[in-house]
Amino acid sequence: MQVSKSRILADLPAQLLSRKRPWLLAGVLGSSLLGVVAATAVVPDYEAGPVPTRSVIENLPAPDVSVATAAELPFVHDDRIQPGDTVHSIFRRLGIRDDEALAFLLESSEGKNALRQLRAGRSVTALVGTDGRLASLSLPVAQGNERLTIERADEGIRVRAEQTEALATIVEMRSGTIRHSLFGTTDAIGLPDSIATKLADLFGTEIDFHTDLRKGDQFSVVYEMVYDQGAPVRTGRVLAAEFINQGKRHVVVLYPGANGKEQYYTADGRSLRQAFLRSPLEFSRVTSNFGKRLHPIHKSWRSHNGVDFGAPTGTPVKATSDGVIDFVGTQRGYGNVVVLRHRGKYATAYAHLNGFAGKLRKGMSVDQGDIIGYVGSTGWATGPHLHYEVRVNDVPQDPMKIALPTADPLGPQEIARFKTTTQPLLQRLALLNNSAVAIASR
Repeated sequence: MQVSKSRILADLPAQLLSRKRPWLLAGVLGSSLLGVVAATAVVPDYEAGPVPTRSVIENLPAPDVSVATAAELPFVHDDRIQPGDTVHSIFRRLGIRDDEALAFLLESSEGKNALRQLRAGRSVTALVGTDGRLASLSLPVAQGNERLTIERADEGIRVRAEQTEALATIVEMRSGTIRHSLFGTTDAIGLPDSIATKLADLFGTEIDFHTDLRKGDQFSVVYEMVYDQGAPVRTGRVLAAEFINQGKRHVVVLYPGANGKEQYYTADGRSLRQAFLRSPLEFSRVTSNFGKRLHPIHKSWRSHNGVDFGAPTGTPVKATSDGVIDFVGTQRGYGNVVVLRHRGKYATAYAHLNGFAGKLRKGMSVDQGDIIGYVGSTGWATGPHLHYEVRVNDVPQDPMKIALPTADPLGPQEIARFKTTTQPLLQRLALLNNSAVAIASR
């Protein structure tokens, strides 16, 4: 290979070579595995003008380079477990074609244990040969920081446990301005859907998101995000949020009360929590109201001492307030029933249940929103529904009309602690607002 540098050197400014003395410039232009190197030697004897050049060609031995063939290098796959994933779908997505490894996971006790603990969102890493054979597969164990690695060894496939970095919980902040809809804006700013849904839930008693939302409304939210090996796997709690709707500011913060139970409060310490939920079912319809009615089974007019909510069999039933289980079992026409005793003179009953949640027993404490049973059609029922009663001094009242008590307010000492504890969260919201104003003013 022959290369000349005449043109390049001739273009150099004359003043760089103005001193009258000999120069020697040698530039290595390149090399290849063919072992050829071209260089230019210049020995000028001039006052000014073009520089004479001479090309020099020299053969060099080729370097000894060893490159592994592609067949010797496995592919590294890093993926996330998706909801509904099975070992077959994971293998397909990672390009694994290994009947021996598949049989090990499906049939061995170690493999079955690993598959039972798969959780959506967690990372899975695999080393796979070009032939699809598995070299190793690293799976997370439940919610901890332990992983199980299935690997191929001389003696066959084996399993080993290893500790990795624990899941990290990071506090993140987002703010947005409504252009068309709440969820359209949250998608645009990268806010997870679960956090957007929680926002609608938190502010739902103050803002009707179907009719009250306006273009230009603003929101800010401080929330937790859980990371596994640097990648987000799930959302945590909403710690604080603010919504400005039609110029009116609404703020909520999460605060652990004196009993350690976390609840949401307004910025001035008013609890968002109701003492009683109006309905023990999340999605339902009223099929029979409180009062006199023609009984569908006995065909006679009788007092209906509660409200019936129609819902499919198995729909979760929630406790409408904090309380203590006064009765759990079967009572004639009620079928499977749970009776809760609440503070003061209040009690609630949940009848016709298909079954009970967990190991409920008399005297056990339950919190508002805890699942206590499932919709059914036991007792005197013509179809699946929940019969719900509210009793005051053991006298049934209309659950849809009775004025139910509000949550206990914070006392003076607790208010002082509340303000101190929630101040950092309110400062984060203020920081988001200042940033949003600065961006809008650009």
